[in-house]
Amino acid sequence: MLKISIIIPCYNEELYISNCIDSIISSEYPIDQMELILVDGMSTDKTYELIEGYCQQYSFIKVFKNKKRIVSYALNLGIMHATGDYIVRLDAHCLYPKNYLSRLVEEATRLKADNVGGLCRTLPADTNAVSQAIAIGFSHPLGVGNSLFRIGCDSIQEVDTVPFGCFPRNLFNRIGNFDVELVRNQDDEFNARIRKNGGKIFIIPDLVIDYFARNSLRKSYLMFYQYGLFKPLVNKKIGGPASVRQFIPLLFVVFLITGVFFSFFSPLVLDLTIVLMFSYLLVTLIVAFKKSVEYSNFLLMFLLPMVFFSIHFGYGWGYIRGIFKFRMFRNNSINKSLIVSNR
Repeated sequence: MLKISIIIPCYNEELYISNCIDSIISSEYPIDQMELILVDGMSTDKTYELIEGYCQQYSFIKVFKNKKRIVSYALNLGIMHATGDYIVRLDAHCLYPKNYLSRLVEEATRLKADNVGGLCRTLPADTNAVSQAIAIGFSHPLGVGNSLFRIGCDSIQEVDTVPFGCFPRNLFNRIGNFDVELVRNQDDEFNARIRKNGGKIFIIPDLVIDYFARNSLRKSYLMFYQYGLFKPLVNKKIGGPASVRQFIPLLFVVFLITGVFFSFFSPLVLDLTIVLMFSYLLVTLIVAFKKSVEYSNFLLMFLLPMVFFSIHFGYGWGYIRGIFKFRMFRNNSINKSLIVSNR
């Protein structure tokens, strides 16, 4: 049996961390062949205390402090202390099925893959209608495009990225660790680097992770704004885009902004802009109506269009800001204010 090292970066996860750790402890993978390394980003709630309680109870659980408070640093710190044959990168905001770890190692070995991961079943953070709308938006093609780990698939297949993956330990010796310049998208950049170096990434659809989404439109917007903001830097580092879908929100926002501006000078542009926005609103309302009927919650009719807009505009506007910050002005400095706005 191969030994695995599980690394979980966390920050202010007192509502989720215990259930996450419990789901790992109850895994069918032998405890004597795993180590759980949690790296806390100087949490201001009870996250660190809760983890320490588990450390006192279980010798295979360790905790380290991440004073940089950036996920990439946390992952690299965990890798430095890892002793396993495989390294599994997990998230504190999730629950994992009992066979998750064993299936990852099984498929990574069978497929000779450099990364394997499962699907995300996005769940609302609470019973609030806003949380339900956000969870739906995060897992619908209108919200996230053809991202298979979010919308699902039927068979094991090669993909450009997976969440919460499993990597052979020697991969990091071959292509390096996670990029510390990236507050967001460090997984995307790392996966792109895997593929650029001839590696393969596979999604395992029978492995389903329960992921708890954000609980407010502001947090949803900030999450996708940060994804968009750091995407140009990722593209710069890997020498090109990893997928086409990343440009759709960018084009949407560019068309929206330029359309509104030039509408003051051209009736034709005004008409085109109105048609675009009406078409966009109509599509989101159709999806919202179907979901409101499916979930018997007619508040979704009003909330889902706002969720979709927060995703699209947040990502697109962040991308524009990222182009100016990282490509035009070539400024790779990390904005510390972005680090603690995850939850």
